[in-house]
Amino acid sequence: MTTLLFIAAAYLLGSLSFAVIVSRAMGLPDPRSFGSGNPGATNVLRTGRKAAAALTLLGDALKGWLAVVLARTLAPQFGLDEGGVLLCALAVFIGHLFPLFFRFQGGKGVATALGVLVGLNPWLGLACLATWMTMALLFRISSLSALVTALLAPLYAGLLMGWGDAATAVLVIALLLVYRHKSNLIKLVNGEEARIGKRS
Repeated sequence: MTTLLFIAAAYLLGSLSFAVIVSRAMGLPDPRSFGSGNPGATNVLRTGRKAAAALTLLGDALKGWLAVVLARTLAPQFGLDEGGVLLCALAVFIGHLFPLFFRFQGGKGVATALGVLVGLNPWLGLACLATWMTMALLFRISSLSALVTALLAPLYAGLLMGWGDAATAVLVIALLLVYRHKSNLIKLVNGEEARIGKRS
C-alpha cells in the first residue's frame, strides 16, 4: 500500500505541466495550440520568451528529480525498496506524458527524463545532458538530440549502475520517449523538423 501511495504521488507530481502553468502565468498562448503543439520548453521558446522556456525546462526537470530524491530519502522510513523508487521514477515520467490535470495531453518528456536520471545517478544525468547538448550544438534540432540521447541512456545506465533493474527502468523511459517522438521521426526523415528557437 505504501509503495502504491508513493507511485500515485509521483504520478500527480509529474502531471504538473510547467509549460502550461508558466504560459498561463506569463500571459502566453497555450503551448498546445501552436508550433508543434507539445507542452514543453522547446515549444514555449517559439514564443520568443526565453525566460518562460527556461522556467518550463527547470520546472519539468525539477519535478522528475524531486520525485526520485524524495522517494529514495523517505524509503528507509516507509519501507520502500529500490524497486519502489524506480517505480516512482517511471510514474513521474508517465505523469508528465499523460498528465491527469491537463486532460492527459502531456509533453514529450525530455526535461523530466533528465531530472529523473539525475535523481537516479548524477553521472548518468550529466552524460545524457552532455550528449543532448553536443547534438543540439551540432544540428540545432531538439528532437534529434533527444532521440540520440534516449538511445544512449540505457547504455550509460548499464555502464554506470549495472545491468539490473535501474538500467531496465531507464530503458523503459527511453522507449517511451522515442514513442512520444514518433511524429518528429517522420519530420526528420522528410527534412521538415523545426530548429531550436524558430518561432511558430
